[in-house]
Amino acid sequence: MNRQISAVALVSLVLLTALIVGTTYWQTWAEGGLAARQDNEIQQVAQFEIRRGKIYASDGTTVLAANVRKKVGGQTLYFRTYPTHGFASQAIGYSTETRSRAGLEQEENAFLTASNQDLGTFFDTIGDKLRGSTITGNNVILNLQVRAQRIAQNALAGKCGAVVALNPTTGAVYVMASSPTFDPNLIEKPGGYAKVQATKAPCHPAAPLLNRATQGLYPPGSTFKTITAAAALDDHVFKASSSFYDPGYCTEYGKRVSNALDQSGGAEAFGNINLFDAYVHSVNAVYCQIGQKLGAGRVLEEAKKFGFYTVPPLETPSDSRSASGLYNNGKLWYPKQPQYQVDPGRLAFGQERMLVTPLQMALVAATVANGGVQMAPHLVKTVRSPSGSTVYTPHPQRLRTVLTPQTAATLRDMMVQVVNRGTGTNAQIPGVEVAGKTGTAEICQCTNYDAWFIFFAPAQHPVVAGAVVVESQPNGFGGAVSAPIAKEIMQAILPVASKAKS
Repeated sequence: MNRQISAVALVSLVLLTALIVGTTYWQTWAEGGLAARQDNEIQQVAQFEIRRGKIYASDGTTVLAANVRKKVGGQTLYFRTYPTHGFASQAIGYSTETRSRAGLEQEENAFLTASNQDLGTFFDTIGDKLRGSTITGNNVILNLQVRAQRIAQNALAGKCGAVVALNPTTGAVYVMASSPTFDPNLIEKPGGYAKVQATKAPCHPAAPLLNRATQGLYPPGSTFKTITAAAALDDHVFKASSSFYDPGYCTEYGKRVSNALDQSGGAEAFGNINLFDAYVHSVNAVYCQIGQKLGAGRVLEEAKKFGFYTVPPLETPSDSRSASGLYNNGKLWYPKQPQYQVDPGRLAFGQERMLVTPLQMALVAATVANGGVQMAPHLVKTVRSPSGSTVYTPHPQRLRTVLTPQTAATLRDMMVQVVNRGTGTNAQIPGVEVAGKTGTAEICQCTNYDAWFIFFAPAQHPVVAGAVVVESQPNGFGGAVSAPIAKEIMQAILPVASKAKS
């Protein structure tokens, strides 16, 4: 009899344990998965019963996303509000009842709703439920620096384009600006989404919801010479001192490929010039010759080493990031026979069908700045619980080694001279050695260009690197249009970065 009683007691204990575990699982650990099911109307309402964590800029005080409490049908619900309106809106995204979520609001939803699989968050959530309190999400603090971000957005106002600035040694993203921008507060308002979509801008379509920094695809122009030079130097096919003759053009498939126009209106012609100075003065004809020597396949291989043909990692939805590379009929394309399918001369100076994102070109500059090592970019600085304890802090992550230290050092010296005496003098900062490369990308049979500048500073001990692109500028050379924007951003970040290191 005692044995039977013991067996019944054991079975009862197992069933009770299973009930407790099952209830706990479905109410806590699995809650995030249930909340993610967009077809579950109950969960659609339940998600607004949670007070989402706030999103802050890097200073920890500037609130980029908060909540407003409303009574709906006797229930207390929490809806998003964005106090800074158009500040980094494409990166931050939105969380709404009718349009769901985008940007960081989507990708960091688990942290923001306290449904992440972290023991601290788990016990906080259990405590809230047992007390019958409102569940409060974790706060997400970003690396975005308020002053530098605003400078970038103001510089792009009335234009179309993007700016990315990051720390080359850690990957922390300080600036991610896309223009035109939008006010995420409008998304939920009646007629607001249509108003956002109807935004007027000098580019067509204006597409304010598009994150041009990570999705926008542009011909890189002469900024791509950095990759061509890297291939030539790493392969020891050419040295920085290798000599070329520049008559002002090179001949490709029987047609002339000209240098940029000089002040007289004709193509520049430098005569005898070496690889180093051809980079400093952005001589198309020389890089055309280098491309012909290396071949399109080798140049593309070098681009892949920098991360082309892959989508860069970032805490935003994967469909809001594009891979850089050759595009054919609107699709990413890697040629099976590049020696026959790709024009090596034009590819070498960033034309042909090469399209890149500003984020990718910022990573190119950052890779040179970091001695040839590419770090993963990240927007999130830290995640904190409502009580202020640290839930998660990303650590710098090495993506790949791209260049030998010797090649990286040579490219750095070339980029320094671009700013000291070449096409990028408008990026000079008194007392700071700046490295950069201009780009003036042809986009049509006209005199409008996409104006580029990639950069890092201080050159010997970099704390900031990045890229600026301004779309379709009349006679818009990168040195005249984008270099001054880069200068302002560097000046805003350098004092802050120096204090952070000390």
